[in-house]
Amino acid sequence: MFHIVLFQPEIPPNTGNVMRLAANTGMRLHLIEPLGFRLEDKELRRAGLDYREWAEVQTYPDLEDFMGRIRPHRLLAFSTRGAQLYTEVSYRPDDALLFGPETRGLPAEVLARLPPEQRVRLPLRPNNRSLNLSNAVAVAVYEAWRQHGFAGGE
Repeated sequence: MFHIVLFQPEIPPNTGNVMRLAANTGMRLHLIEPLGFRLEDKELRRAGLDYREWAEVQTYPDLEDFMGRIRPHRLLAFSTRGAQLYTEVSYRPDDALLFGPETRGLPAEVLARLPPEQRVRLPLRPNNRSLNLSNAVAVAVYEAWRQHGFAGGE
């Protein structure tokens, strides 16, 4: 299935919500360090409820380690600076959906390494900055999963 990648997440409840999403959709969750919290954080546990035991979660010291170990088919970086709308992407099994930290988004150097078609955005109304991280991940994950007939779901 797909990989959800959170690059240096900062807010425990957001990551907890994404853990719950990963468990419920069959996606794997990958966390790129440094994290803005400990995985044992009570706010993370509260948001993730008991889904932490059902979610496949792995941490990595950096994005290069993730890429080398997992070798996803393609890395799709979600950013307000993305060139392509998330609905225009044809998602492929084993794609990695990359999201940046809540307060600053993905660094320019990460985005610069990817071709424009791999820099993806969710539309927003003019003059708005961004969506909540866990909401953005949910929108993208459900679109990718929908394109594959919600494989493994019921």
